[in-house]
Amino acid sequence: MQWQWCSFQQLSIDQLYEILRARQEVFTVEQDCPYQDADGKDQEAWHLICWDKESQSPQLVAYLRVVFPGKKYSEPSIGRVLTAESSRGTGLGRELIRRAVEQTQAEYPGSGIRISAQEHLRRFYGEFGFEQVSAPYDEDGIPHIEMLRPASE
Repeated sequence: MQWQWCSFQQLSIDQLYEILRARQEVFTVEQDCPYQDADGKDQEAWHLICWDKESQSPQLVAYLRVVFPGKKYSEPSIGRVLTAESSRGTGLGRELIRRAVEQTQAEYPGSGIRISAQEHLRRFYGEFGFEQVSAPYDEDGIPHIEMLRPASE
């Protein structure tokens, strides 16, 4: 496995294609949720990608983006979190969030981190210090909650 943390401008065309393909596969097809994935925030975000370098061509096995503070919320915000179906149940999702929190804290020391989480993942994100800060709401037909990881001291 190879981890990559980069800006939108640092992504190659092939890497961007693989990210968009994986997001469409998980969020649109698998979750049967038609929505506008290309929301104009990718250019204003960090991208954390885990590549499986063992396959014939590098395959994305885990991904998320961290939208810059002030572009979605006042804090940096984690979103578009996914683990490829072939890698689920391996602990890769936990490693993805652990790394995202670590990288985000390094980029924005003293800042909290916000996430719009699917409600059924409340306990999972709670393991990383995220606390529910909103009532449940519907986002694209899926119950969500806002969660905030308070700033580190």
